[in-house]
Amino acid sequence: MRKQTLIALVTGIVAGVAGLGVMPRAPRLTAQATGDAELAAAVRAAVDDPVGHRGLAVALIDGGRIRTAGLGDRDRAGHPVESDTPFEIGSVSKVLTGMLLAQRVGAGAVHPDDTLGTTWPEVTGPAHQVTLAELASHRSGLPRVTIGSVRDWARLLWTNLAAGNPYAGQDVDRIRAATDEHGPGDGRGRVGYSNFGMALLGQALAADAGTDYPELLDREVLAPLGMTATVLATDPSALPAGRAQGARTSGRSPDPWVGAGYAPAGIGYWSTAEDLARLVAATAAGTAPGADARDPRFVDDERTRVGYGWFTTRYGDREITWHNGATGGFHTYVGFERATGKGVVVLGNTDRGVEPIGLRLLGVPQESAGSASSTLPPWAGAGLALLFTSIGGLSLLGAAFRPALDRLTGLSAAAWALAYPLLGHQLGDWSVVPGWLWPAGLGLSAAGLALVAYRWRRLPLNGAAVPWRRSVAVGASLTGALAVTAALLT
Repeated sequence: MRKQTLIALVTGIVAGVAGLGVMPRAPRLTAQATGDAELAAAVRAAVDDPVGHRGLAVALIDGGRIRTAGLGDRDRAGHPVESDTPFEIGSVSKVLTGMLLAQRVGAGAVHPDDTLGTTWPEVTGPAHQVTLAELASHRSGLPRVTIGSVRDWARLLWTNLAAGNPYAGQDVDRIRAATDEHGPGDGRGRVGYSNFGMALLGQALAADAGTDYPELLDREVLAPLGMTATVLATDPSALPAGRAQGARTSGRSPDPWVGAGYAPAGIGYWSTAEDLARLVAATAAGTAPGADARDPRFVDDERTRVGYGWFTTRYGDREITWHNGATGGFHTYVGFERATGKGVVVLGNTDRGVEPIGLRLLGVPQESAGSASSTLPPWAGAGLALLFTSIGGLSLLGAAFRPALDRLTGLSAAAWALAYPLLGHQLGDWSVVPGWLWPAGLGLSAAGLALVAYRWRRLPLNGAAVPWRRSVAVGASLTGALAVTAALLT
């Protein structure tokens, strides 16, 4: 027993020390800055914690003047963020779709109360009865996204695990087909955020105009504003040059979210601080195409109302009109105060929220602006880091010391002792949990592996009372462990 313990201890220490070289490191906002130095200093003062951010591109609109600044790194190589660095903007694109509706209404092409089926005759299923205004204001009662089968759930789980694109394969035909299965629920008439609904709105407007959504949006909204850097990537080959690289707080770089079907809801669009500043300035001034999309029309909650895409929220005696966006590795925020004309754009290339930065730059007090957070609550990200990092090694150590251990059980436990630290490395929020805990967990796994290897020759193959059950269970367990490992290493 003393020899086994010594082997486990030495192996664990060696593996832990080796693991220090590959331990997770959360992104951190570096000191480099470009553009307006005064604005860059104001942005840095508005960042409550540099850990979790990597790069920020910011524009401030005040008194008719647009100032821009870049902070930190646009990628792992340390290239600086510039005002023309493209970022994935996510759901900020929804305001463009809302403005497209307002522009088409103003031109007499459609009416807000037109139904989806009237505007897009190919839609004949349960969703055909919702109106364009309901889609634009998230009051359609349609689901947030369309998940109609176990296969859809499995695909969503896999892409989240592998930091992939959850909207892959969702083209325009797939969006239309989903209307045959998904209709308004009990929430119709109340604000319920729906990516699916906004995607349908944009595709319906395009179908009515006899073109595709990117072409219609460019013609009606982007080109008149001079937003030449706002582009849609429907596949990885179309991603803009010099773009920012997204990251999670675990340090992993997820795949960009590209596609065509959900483009009106924010999938695949990239833009720059300069381009979005043009949008915000013109919308605040009321000169943008479809600018009246900003007007609050319906109540969301006691502080917030919604127009077509744009939300308006009260902070004390101030009202901010805004939208945010979040993809696998980016967060965005655009907002303005109509009373003063002051506006802001904040683009970040991690999954750390940037809304508080934008609100503070608009003059909202820190206690009202809140603090930046990741996609997962901090306690959840920390829990995943601690649980996955240690559970595999502890389980394997427990199995290794059991007298009744057999080879099949040891093999299964060993596979998960390797898979679990990978899960912790990639899914944990290492901006709130010290990164050195991961090598410690890796050391536990290595110690367990050393003990199983030491006992291997003396272990029976299958010591279960019902051998076939043990074989089936171990086979399923190994398959799961290998699938997880493959997803995390690709």
